[in-house]
Amino acid sequence: MGTKIPTKRYGFFAGSFLITLLLYIDRVCISSAKDSITNDLNLTDIQMGWVLSAFALGYALFQVPGGALGDKYGVRKVMTSIMVIWSIFTAITGVAWNYISMLVARFIFGAGEAGAFPNISRAAYSWVPLKERGIFQGINFSGSRLGAAFALPLVAYLIDAWGWRAIFYFFGAVGIICALIFYLLFRNKPEDHYGLSDLEKQYIVDNRQKEEVKKAETQLSIFKIISSKNVILAMIQYIGSNFIFFFMLTWLFPYIKEKYELSLVSTGFYAMLPLIAGAVGNWVSGYTVDAIYKTGKWKLSRQIPAIIGFILVVIGIISSLYMATALGAVLCLSIAIFGADMTLSPSWSFCMDIGKENSGKVSGMMNMAGNLGAFSTALAFPYLLDWTGSSDPFFFVAACLGIVAIIAWIFMDSTKAISDEK
Repeated sequence: MGTKIPTKRYGFFAGSFLITLLLYIDRVCISSAKDSITNDLNLTDIQMGWVLSAFALGYALFQVPGGALGDKYGVRKVMTSIMVIWSIFTAITGVAWNYISMLVARFIFGAGEAGAFPNISRAAYSWVPLKERGIFQGINFSGSRLGAAFALPLVAYLIDAWGWRAIFYFFGAVGIICALIFYLLFRNKPEDHYGLSDLEKQYIVDNRQKEEVKKAETQLSIFKIISSKNVILAMIQYIGSNFIFFFMLTWLFPYIKEKYELSLVSTGFYAMLPLIAGAVGNWVSGYTVDAIYKTGKWKLSRQIPAIIGFILVVIGIISSLYMATALGAVLCLSIAIFGADMTLSPSWSFCMDIGKENSGKVSGMMNMAGNLGAFSTALAFPYLLDWTGSSDPFFFVAACLGIVAIIAWIFMDSTKAISDEK
């Protein structure tokens, strides 16, 4: 009978889950507060679109620098700094007094959050055995969905009780406390963590993806990364995933509130359903990725869950257009988000597969592209509605991006590291 391996490394899984939970609570506050903010600051829907897109632009532009800093200086210091910056600017959002100040606050807030997922990915490269990558990513990203889901009705309730500015002060303070806890508890490598036994440390080292011996040769340039066919395809498919998901974080709440004439709190409960579906999609995908990988099919373990996910995205989005009730539309969009989130575990596992020691930069590159898609979402929805008088064109664009993503995944190969490409 084999020696039982301790499982204290799962504390790292739980910690990343809680960080992404907080990350998305802070991010989604503004969606629930949209009506209060526009009324208080006299903003139009087009201006609010730019406020939402300012976050996405800052988030996109600082993905690669944030990931590169984690690769170079270590996740512990960089991630702590990231959490402090985003928490400060969460609070500063509550101080905004006009359109321009809100734009600046949300841009820097986005820039502050930018390196979070690339740094978690870099930490996972050192902490997570290769055969556990799928379930780790599933747990990790489900935190973001559950955080956003439960924040929507909670924040709607708190707005009624406290006013919109107070919620940003409150969550900013919570973030600072969490940053301090992270710095105290986390270490860049499991080998350096006082809480793990020697047996578990050795198990992780033996089962994680092997690091290269010659460090100087393993630091890939940005040009080498962006020239990779795998990276280009990963960026393309991630645009499709983020385009529809960012709609759920930003415009879904005001969209269904206005279209179906719902109350603030009722809208919050409806809007949380797709995000809960997304959390479940992450768990299902994470399990599926690992299950297929254990059969020896590394490439298919990334492709199959992602392709199934994007098929569900297309079906769910198109179906939602034919629903006459808020519940029907939200359930169809829940199918779409379940599918979109099925693509996350294979996407981020793919970045670790091909990036190795450069996982921070590679995942940052993919996430940068995805969040340029999110930037487009925040503007496309109000502008297309203004130009056409209908929200339908936005959903058709999202479905087309899902089809393009399916094609991209067919040609992606997780077994070919960037360093091995000619």
